[in-house]
Amino acid sequence: MSTAIAVTSADLVLPPADQRTPTAAVLPAPETQPLASAVAELQLLVDRHGHVIVVYPSSVPTATEQRLYAIRSLLESDRIALVRSDLPPLGTAVLALQLRQLSVCDFSPGVVASAARLLAHYIYAGAVLGSVARLDRVPVSLKSHVKGWLPGAQFAVLAGPVPQLDRIGPGVPPPAGPEFATELVLARGQLQTDWPTATLVPQWQVRAVREAPLPAESSRWWGTGRLVEFAAYLPDLPVLHQLVSSVRRETCHWCAMELIGDRCGFCSAPLPTAEHQASAARVP
Repeated sequence: MSTAIAVTSADLVLPPADQRTPTAAVLPAPETQPLASAVAELQLLVDRHGHVIVVYPSSVPTATEQRLYAIRSLLESDRIALVRSDLPPLGTAVLALQLRQLSVCDFSPGVVASAARLLAHYIYAGAVLGSVARLDRVPVSLKSHVKGWLPGAQFAVLAGPVPQLDRIGPGVPPPAGPEFATELVLARGQLQTDWPTATLVPQWQVRAVREAPLPAESSRWWGTGRLVEFAAYLPDLPVLHQLVSSVRRETCHWCAMELIGDRCGFCSAPLPTAEHQASAARVP
């Protein structure tokens, strides 16, 4: 039984490169579905798959996140993981795709859920923006804010894994990219530019480029609709499998789920530190 991956909008479901990767379930927005129907739908997913991992960008409306927590509370289920991603929407879609790939492997649901934090460090997510005047999710200097009002200015912004912002121009190198082979996915908004394909592809060891619709949340995340969003990522399942397998597995002291890293993907409990474990061991 494979773990189900769910997302909060259809534009976060990227098509897989193979027939083995399952699709993601799409949870309707609160304003389009009564609470009772949403509870029944998620319960059906849990019954069918055993565990459900819901992936959503941090930019979703507050009502959407509140609905997710309300459903999990009403179901009183410890088999639903809510993974809130700080990646931009297209990067979040890539993360969901990678978790879908891992969901059919020999990993437990807890490992798949907690792998999200690990995989996020290997997703180079950014955008070309026509303005950074309203960008508040990536550090922007006052000088860049001022330049953001200049007609015709374009900026290359990397949100993660290390934030970086540069105005595009002659002699300006692209943001520091990955040191491994990647694929690049592009989502075009209301900006005409070939900078990602002309500059990033040769510099970032990109071996293939694919295009996807721009997620609805992207304009809000980046503060403008004049953008082309991009994300470079590890596409191969064997590489993802090896990456996750190389991390030591632990057992959550709170919910007993298996995990990797320092935090449980299901209940969010942190892994006790060595000092905390030693202190607990001394208690009679």
